Amino acid sequence: MRQTIHVDKPPKPPGARASRTALAPALALVALLLFECSPTVAPSSTVPPPNLGLGFVLTVAPAPGVGVPPADADAGPAACPEGMVLVDGMSCPDLTQVCLRWVDPPTDKFPYTRCAEFKHPAECKGERLHRRYCIDREEYVRPPEALPLVHLSWTEAQAVCAEVGSRLCTEAEWEFACEGEELLPYPYGFARDSSACNFDRTDLGKMGEGLIDHRAPVDAFPRCMSPFGVHDMVGNVDEWTERAGKAAPNRSALHGGWWLPGRNNCRAATLGHAEDYSGKQVGFRCCSAAAPSAR
Repeated sequence: MRQTIHVDKPPKPPGARASRTALAPALALVALLLFECSPTVAPSSTVPPPNLGLGFVLTVAPAPGVGVPPADADAGPAACPEGMVLVDGMSCPDLTQVCLRWVDPPTDKFPYTRCAEFKHPAECKGERLHRRYCIDREEYVRPPEALPLVHLSWTEAQAVCAEVGSRLCTEAEWEFACEGEELLPYPYGFARDSSACNFDRTDLGKMGEGLIDHRAPVDAFPRCMSPFGVHDMVGNVDEWTERAGKAAPNRSALHGGWWLPGRNNCRAATLGHAEDYSGKQVGFRCCSAAAPSAR
Protein backbone atom coordinates (compact mmCIF):
# COMPACT_ATOMS: atom_id res chain seq x y z
CA MET A 1 0.00 0.00 0.00
CA ARG A 2 1.51 3.30 -1.05
CA GLN A 3 2.13 6.38 1.02
CA THR A 4 0.12 9.27 -0.36
CA ILE A 5 0.15 12.99 0.37
CA HIS A 6 -3.22 14.70 0.72
CA VAL A 7 -3.22 18.50 0.57
CA ASP A 8 -6.01 20.55 2.13
CA LYS A 9 -6.17 23.87 0.30
CA PRO A 10 -8.07 27.06 1.10
CA PRO A 11 -10.46 28.32 -1.60
CA LYS A 12 -8.66 30.13 -4.40
CA PRO A 13 -9.38 33.85 -4.91
CA PRO A 14 -11.17 34.96 -8.08
CA GLY A 15 -8.99 34.66 -11.12
CA ALA A 16 -6.72 32.01 -9.61
CA ARG A 17 -5.98 29.09 -11.86
CA ALA A 18 -6.55 25.62 -10.43
CA SER A 19 -3.69 23.13 -10.64
CA ARG A 20 -3.09 19.57 -9.43
CA THR A 21 0.57 19.41 -10.35
CA ALA A 22 3.57 19.94 -8.09
CA LEU A 23 5.55 21.80 -10.72
CA ALA A 24 6.49 25.45 -10.85
CA PRO A 25 5.60 27.60 -13.82
CA ALA A 26 7.85 27.08 -16.84
CA LEU A 27 7.51 27.79 -20.51
CA ALA A 28 9.28 24.62 -21.55
CA LEU A 29 8.19 21.01 -21.72
CA VAL A 30 4.63 21.76 -20.69
CA ALA A 31 3.38 18.20 -21.01
CA LEU A 32 6.08 16.80 -18.69
CA LEU A 33 5.87 19.66 -16.22
CA LEU A 34 2.09 19.55 -15.91
CA PHE A 35 2.21 15.82 -15.24
CA GLU A 36 5.06 15.70 -12.73
CA CYS A 37 3.98 14.85 -9.17
CA SER A 38 0.27 15.46 -9.81
CA PRO A 39 -1.00 11.99 -8.71
CA THR A 40 -0.29 12.74 -5.04
CA VAL A 41 -2.19 16.02 -4.72
CA ALA A 42 -5.82 15.92 -3.60
CA PRO A 43 -7.42 19.33 -3.02
CA SER A 44 -10.30 19.83 -0.61
CA SER A 45 -12.43 22.71 0.59
CA THR A 46 -10.86 22.96 4.04
CA VAL A 47 -10.12 26.57 5.06
CA PRO A 48 -7.06 27.00 7.33
CA PRO A 49 -7.18 29.04 10.55
CA PRO A 50 -6.58 32.77 10.01
CA ASN A 51 -3.28 32.73 11.87
CA LEU A 52 -1.88 30.23 9.36
CA GLY A 53 -2.46 32.51 6.41
CA LEU A 54 -2.18 30.18 3.45
CA GLY A 55 -1.35 27.18 5.62
CA PHE A 56 -2.51 23.68 4.90
CA VAL A 57 -2.34 20.23 6.43
CA LEU A 58 -0.20 17.60 4.73
CA THR A 59 -1.26 14.10 5.75
CA VAL A 60 0.63 10.97 4.86
CA ALA A 61 -1.32 7.71 5.04
CA PRO A 62 0.27 4.63 6.59
CA ALA A 63 2.08 2.17 4.35
CA PRO A 64 3.90 -1.08 5.14
CA GLY A 65 7.65 -1.11 4.75
CA VAL A 66 10.52 -3.20 5.90
CA GLY A 67 10.16 -5.53 8.86
CA VAL A 68 10.97 -4.65 12.46
CA PRO A 69 14.60 -5.55 13.28
CA PRO A 70 15.99 -6.67 16.64
CA ALA A 71 16.09 -4.03 19.34
CA ASP A 72 19.84 -4.50 19.88
CA ALA A 73 20.83 -3.35 16.40
CA ASP A 74 24.03 -1.28 16.48
CA ALA A 75 25.53 1.36 14.25
CA GLY A 76 28.87 -0.31 13.69
CA PRO A 77 30.94 0.87 10.73
CA ALA A 78 30.84 -2.60 9.13
CA ALA A 79 27.04 -2.75 9.09
CA CYS A 80 26.88 -1.52 5.46
CA PRO A 81 29.04 -1.91 2.34
CA GLU A 82 31.35 0.88 1.25
CA GLY A 83 29.43 3.83 -0.17
CA MET A 84 26.29 3.04 1.82
CA VAL A 85 24.95 4.57 5.04
CA LEU A 86 23.27 2.74 7.91
CA VAL A 87 19.73 3.90 8.67
CA ASP A 88 18.71 2.69 12.12
CA GLY A 89 15.90 4.26 14.15
CA MET A 90 12.19 4.72 14.77
CA SER A 91 10.20 5.76 11.70
CA CYS A 92 6.67 7.17 11.49
CA PRO A 93 4.28 5.51 9.01
CA ASP A 94 1.40 7.96 9.68
CA LEU A 95 2.56 11.58 9.55
CA THR A 96 0.92 15.01 9.54
CA GLN A 97 2.89 18.07 8.46
CA VAL A 98 1.50 21.63 8.45
CA CYS A 99 2.75 24.24 5.97
CA LEU A 100 2.75 27.68 7.58
CA ARG A 101 3.50 29.73 4.47
CA TRP A 102 4.02 29.25 0.76
CA VAL A 103 6.72 30.38 -1.65
CA ASP A 104 4.21 30.93 -4.47
CA PRO A 105 1.15 33.19 -4.04
CA PRO A 106 -2.35 31.74 -4.53
CA THR A 107 -2.67 33.68 -7.79
CA ASP A 108 0.40 31.97 -9.25
CA LYS A 109 0.03 29.54 -12.17
CA PHE A 110 0.95 26.67 -9.84
CA PRO A 111 -0.03 27.69 -6.30
CA TYR A 112 0.38 25.51 -3.20
CA THR A 113 3.43 23.81 -4.69
CA ARG A 114 6.45 24.89 -2.64
CA CYS A 115 6.18 25.21 1.12
CA ALA A 116 8.45 27.94 2.47
CA GLU A 117 8.16 26.79 6.08
CA PHE A 118 6.58 23.82 7.83
CA LYS A 119 5.36 23.82 11.42
CA HIS A 120 7.77 22.35 13.93
CA PRO A 121 7.46 19.67 15.14
CA ALA A 122 5.69 17.34 12.73
CA GLU A 123 3.02 15.07 14.25
CA CYS A 124 3.35 11.29 14.21
CA LYS A 125 -0.19 9.99 14.55
CA GLY A 126 0.51 6.30 15.10
CA GLU A 127 3.08 3.95 16.52
CA ARG A 128 6.61 4.27 15.28
CA LEU A 129 8.39 1.33 13.65
CA HIS A 130 12.02 0.37 14.11
CA ARG A 131 13.84 0.19 10.79
CA ARG A 132 17.42 -0.84 10.06
CA TYR A 133 18.90 -1.06 6.56
CA CYS A 134 21.60 0.36 4.29
CA ILE A 135 21.15 3.03 1.61
CA ASP A 136 23.52 4.55 -0.93
CA ARG A 137 24.99 7.78 0.38
CA GLU A 138 24.84 9.28 -3.11
CA GLU A 139 22.57 9.03 -6.11
CA TYR A 140 23.87 6.24 -8.32
CA VAL A 141 26.85 7.31 -10.42
CA ARG A 142 28.42 4.96 -12.95
CA PRO A 143 32.24 5.32 -12.85
CA PRO A 144 34.09 7.19 -14.23
CA GLU A 145 31.18 9.62 -14.65
CA ALA A 146 30.69 12.48 -12.16
CA LEU A 147 26.94 12.99 -12.64
CA PRO A 148 24.09 10.76 -11.45
CA LEU A 149 23.05 8.09 -13.95
CA VAL A 150 19.76 8.88 -15.70
CA HIS A 151 17.67 7.65 -18.64
CA LEU A 152 16.99 4.34 -16.89
CA SER A 153 13.51 2.94 -16.37
CA TRP A 154 12.38 1.56 -13.03
CA THR A 155 13.05 -1.96 -14.30
CA GLU A 156 16.54 -1.06 -15.53
CA ALA A 157 17.38 0.72 -12.27
CA GLN A 158 16.29 -2.33 -10.30
CA ALA A 159 18.59 -4.47 -12.45
CA VAL A 160 21.58 -2.15 -11.87
CA CYS A 161 21.05 -2.36 -8.11
CA ALA A 162 20.86 -6.17 -8.35
CA GLU A 163 24.21 -6.22 -10.17
CA VAL A 164 25.89 -4.77 -7.07
CA GLY A 165 23.98 -6.98 -4.62
CA SER A 166 21.36 -4.39 -3.70
CA ARG A 167 17.82 -3.39 -4.73
CA LEU A 168 15.76 -0.27 -5.15
CA CYS A 169 14.63 1.26 -1.85
CA THR A 170 11.01 0.97 -0.79
CA GLU A 171 9.11 4.23 -0.40
CA ALA A 172 9.15 3.86 3.39
CA GLU A 173 12.91 3.28 3.44
CA TRP A 174 13.61 6.24 1.17
CA GLU A 175 11.40 8.58 3.19
CA PHE A 176 12.89 7.65 6.55
CA ALA A 177 16.45 8.03 5.24
CA CYS A 178 15.46 11.52 4.08
CA GLU A 179 13.55 12.83 7.11
CA GLY A 180 15.15 11.03 10.06
CA GLU A 181 13.51 10.51 13.44
CA GLU A 182 12.68 14.23 13.70
CA LEU A 183 10.43 13.83 10.62
CA LEU A 184 11.95 16.74 8.74
CA PRO A 185 9.96 17.89 5.70
CA TYR A 186 13.23 18.72 3.97
CA PRO A 187 16.35 16.66 4.73
CA TYR A 188 18.05 19.79 6.11
CA GLY A 189 15.16 21.20 8.17
CA PHE A 190 11.67 22.71 8.28
CA ALA A 191 12.25 25.80 6.09
CA ARG A 192 12.88 25.60 2.36
CA ASP A 193 16.41 26.61 1.38
CA SER A 194 16.94 26.94 -2.37
CA SER A 195 20.70 27.18 -1.90
CA ALA A 196 21.04 23.92 0.02
CA CYS A 197 20.08 21.52 -2.76
CA ASN A 198 19.91 21.49 -6.56
CA PHE A 199 16.33 22.64 -7.14
CA ASP A 200 14.29 25.76 -7.89
CA ARG A 201 15.93 26.16 -11.31
CA THR A 202 13.66 28.01 -13.71
CA ASP A 203 15.80 27.87 -16.88
CA LEU A 204 14.35 24.52 -17.92
CA GLY A 205 14.44 24.87 -21.69
CA LYS A 206 12.20 25.84 -24.57
CA MET A 207 9.33 23.96 -26.11
CA GLY A 208 10.61 21.65 -28.84
CA GLU A 209 14.24 21.93 -27.77
CA GLY A 210 14.16 19.49 -24.90
CA LEU A 211 14.89 19.71 -21.20
CA ILE A 212 18.13 21.46 -20.21
CA ASP A 213 20.31 19.08 -18.19
CA HIS A 214 21.09 20.72 -14.84
CA ARG A 215 22.39 17.66 -13.01
CA ALA A 216 25.15 18.51 -10.57
CA PRO A 217 28.06 16.32 -9.37
CA VAL A 218 27.35 14.56 -6.10
CA ASP A 219 29.81 16.82 -4.23
CA ALA A 220 28.28 20.09 -5.47
CA PHE A 221 25.76 20.66 -2.64
CA PRO A 222 27.36 19.54 0.66
CA ARG A 223 24.53 21.01 2.78
CA CYS A 224 21.93 18.86 1.05
CA MET A 225 22.32 16.19 3.72
CA SER A 226 19.77 14.14 5.68
CA PRO A 227 20.01 13.40 9.44
CA PHE A 228 21.44 9.96 8.61
CA GLY A 229 24.12 11.46 6.36
CA VAL A 230 22.44 10.61 3.05
CA HIS A 231 23.21 13.17 0.36
CA ASP A 232 21.05 14.84 -2.34
CA MET A 233 17.78 13.17 -1.39
CA VAL A 234 15.82 16.11 -2.77
CA GLY A 235 16.60 17.88 -6.01
CA ASN A 236 19.27 17.04 -8.60
CA VAL A 237 17.44 13.98 -10.03
CA ASP A 238 14.18 12.24 -9.23
CA GLU A 239 14.77 8.80 -7.68
CA TRP A 240 13.01 5.53 -8.40
CA THR A 241 11.60 3.65 -5.39
CA GLU A 242 9.45 0.55 -4.99
CA ARG A 243 5.84 0.71 -3.84
CA ALA A 244 5.43 -1.96 -1.17
CA GLY A 245 2.77 -4.57 -1.85
CA LYS A 246 2.23 -3.58 -5.48
CA ALA A 247 2.56 -5.92 -8.46
CA ALA A 248 3.85 -5.11 -11.94
CA PRO A 249 3.33 -2.73 -13.66
CA ASN A 250 2.43 -0.58 -10.61
CA ARG A 251 5.56 -0.96 -8.48
CA SER A 252 7.21 2.33 -9.45
CA ALA A 253 7.28 5.64 -7.55
CA LEU A 254 9.57 8.65 -7.86
CA HIS A 255 10.80 10.56 -4.80
CA GLY A 256 12.79 13.71 -4.12
CA GLY A 257 12.04 15.71 -7.24
CA TRP A 258 14.65 17.12 -9.59
CA TRP A 259 16.12 20.55 -10.36
CA LEU A 260 12.82 22.30 -11.13
CA PRO A 261 10.79 24.37 -8.62
CA GLY A 262 8.68 21.46 -7.35
CA ARG A 263 7.76 20.14 -3.93
CA ASN A 264 11.19 18.56 -3.39
CA ASN A 265 10.42 17.27 0.10
CA CYS A 266 10.85 13.94 1.84
CA ARG A 267 7.26 12.68 1.63
CA ALA A 268 6.17 13.95 -1.80
CA ALA A 269 6.01 11.36 -4.58
CA THR A 270 5.17 11.01 -8.25
CA LEU A 271 3.13 7.85 -8.81
CA GLY A 272 1.94 8.26 -12.39
CA HIS A 273 5.05 7.13 -14.29
CA ALA A 274 5.01 3.46 -15.30
CA GLU A 275 7.91 1.09 -14.79
CA ASP A 276 9.12 1.59 -18.37
CA TYR A 277 9.36 5.40 -18.05
CA SER A 278 12.77 7.08 -18.27
CA GLY A 279 14.05 10.61 -18.71
CA LYS A 280 17.09 12.84 -18.29
CA GLN A 281 15.73 14.01 -14.90
CA VAL A 282 15.20 10.48 -13.49
CA GLY A 283 17.86 8.63 -11.48
CA PHE A 284 17.96 6.30 -8.47
CA ARG A 285 19.90 4.99 -5.50
CA CYS A 286 19.99 1.49 -3.97
CA CYS A 287 19.19 -0.07 -0.60
CA SER A 288 20.17 -3.37 1.03
CA ALA A 289 19.84 -5.23 4.30
CA ALA A 290 22.25 -4.21 7.05
CA ALA A 291 24.67 -6.71 8.57
CA PRO A 292 23.42 -8.37 11.77
CA SER A 293 24.17 -6.59 14.99
CA ALA A 294 27.39 -7.58 16.71
CA ARG A 295 25.69 -7.35 20.10
